[in-house]
Amino acid sequence: MSLRLGDVAPDFSVATTEGPIKFHQWLGNSWGVLFSHPADYTPVCTTELGAVARIKAGFEKRNVKVIAVSVDPLDSHLGWIKDINETQACTMNFPIIADEDRQVASAYDMIHPNADDKATVRSVFIIGPDKKIKLTLTYPASTGRNFAEILRVIDSLQLTAGHKVATPADWHEGDDCIVVPSISDQDARKLFPKGIRKVKPYLRYTPQPNR
Repeated sequence: MSLRLGDVAPDFSVATTEGPIKFHQWLGNSWGVLFSHPADYTPVCTTELGAVARIKAGFEKRNVKVIAVSVDPLDSHLGWIKDINETQACTMNFPIIADEDRQVASAYDMIHPNADDKATVRSVFIIGPDKKIKLTLTYPASTGRNFAEILRVIDSLQLTAGHKVATPADWHEGDDCIVVPSISDQDARKLFPKGIRKVKPYLRYTPQPNR
């Protein structure tokens, strides 16, 4: 069965390019991004891992740990990292899970037989400090992911976890937010002293409350 939002992310013990880990213990009190790759030494995956390595500081700033997974073995990963560093002008700085037995791929339903019965699709799981799944994304093998969008989503998830707001379409850090409908106008004025802009009874904006 597929994992759903709010489910506890399955725990696992695996070998990685940075040594053995137990997933929940490795996450600790951090947020996490777990993302899968169809195979080592493939072109799109190479660009993706390089992209994440170059912006890792952006994840760290948000208290997010990133970890990749591929069904290839550890020695293959270690050789591939040399190619990633060379071709993507980066230094790999986060672990890649060696998932030869498909333990992680199966637990997270990363193999979609109608697309490929052996390789994983490009899955993304964002996991909160409570170890629950906050977001899932699935891309086909042919389409590389937009990691700036994943950072944007994390900003929204972290904001809305602590404040009674939602974020509108195309929201970015610093933009106005939407007051959730369950809050009355009276309570909203108390909760959001920067002010409320009421467009419709159900559509009310307020400046981002944590800035």
